[in-house]
Amino acid sequence: MSYCEECGTELIPRELENEGIIPYCPHCNQFRFPKYNVAVSMIVINRAEDKILLIQQYGRPFFILVAGYVSRTEEFEHAAARELKEETGMTAESVHFNRSHFFEPSNTLMCNFTVFVKDDSEMNPNSEIDIRAAFIRATSIA
Repeated sequence: MSYCEECGTELIPRELENEGIIPYCPHCNQFRFPKYNVAVSMIVINRAEDKILLIQQYGRPFFILVAGYVSRTEEFEHAAARELKEETGMTAESVHFNRSHFFEPSNTLMCNFTVFVKDDSEMNPNSEIDIRAAFIRATSIA
């Protein structure tokens, strides 16, 4: 069951021409298209050493890419650079889009980027990253 974000009325399925069945609010007389989260993840490449950055978060035993949610009205490329700066302290030199993938378990559209940094001299992880954040040779991952 879903409810209207404006008035709280239970939404009903209704046909919308050229769109199919869309949730509809009978009180507001408006279609309410489904919403989802949008996040960025990034392959961070250290240009000086030809390594990529992997991090650990929240005591988990595995390494992951730097990632975070996109703020309302924020461009994806800016979100990637912002998340990198917030989580690691590093400045993005360039940001390039790779691909997107819808991750159903969290209802999130993931947009992946390659982000280049000059080196790791600015590395200063915030509290979201456990002590272990490491640049790993790209050739050792394949």
